[in-house]
Amino acid sequence: AGYAVSVIGPDETPLGRLLPTETGLALQQALQDKGVHWFLRTTLTQINKSGDAYALTLQNGSVVNADLVLSAIGLRANTTLAAAAGLNCERGIVVDRQLTTSNADIYALGDCAQVEGLLLPFILPLMQCVRALALTLTGTPTSVSYPAMPVVVKTPAYPLVIAPPARGATGQWHVDKTATGSKALYKAGEALRGFALGGDAVNEKQALTKLLPALLS
Repeated sequence: AGYAVSVIGPDETPLGRLLPTETGLALQQALQDKGVHWFLRTTLTQINKSGDAYALTLQNGSVVNADLVLSAIGLRANTTLAAAAGLNCERGIVVDRQLTTSNADIYALGDCAQVEGLLLPFILPLMQCVRALALTLTGTPTSVSYPAMPVVVKTPAYPLVIAPPARGATGQWHVDKTATGSKALYKAGEALRGFALGGDAVNEKQALTKLLPALLS
């Protein structure tokens, strides 16, 4: 769109919490080829007004000048109202498999709901919760289940589909790179526990998803 873009972040590579290093580097290079400037392994210490623009001082001493600053530091469930109402809250509002909170007359779903320890701020988990809760509220108590639900990252320069391994999963990444993509499989022994597909490899999403265990069965 004609903008000069700089990305600043503390990770070694883009999306470092989700992607193995090799896949992150491929994404970084693809966006760099489009003109993106990267400032990684550092954070911001100051943002100061400089005329009609801003001067961003980085932890490593560099200064980045920008007309506009966007902050994207992740999501945190807003549990203020729930906590004030006396509901049990941890990283989100704690619910059981039928999405009931610690108050039997109150339910929660979506980005704020922590189901069996899982807090998943994506569309597909929300839809699973909606279907289950609709049945429960209309007289058929139904427990929510989560199948494997890969996340599509909207980066046209280097398309990505990610199925992160579960929190605390043991295993390691195995990465195969080609000229047009990369396929990273997270395995525990021979069992597939997650994947990260980049470039043309995203076409393998459906086949690999069938091999993953359910997140919540």
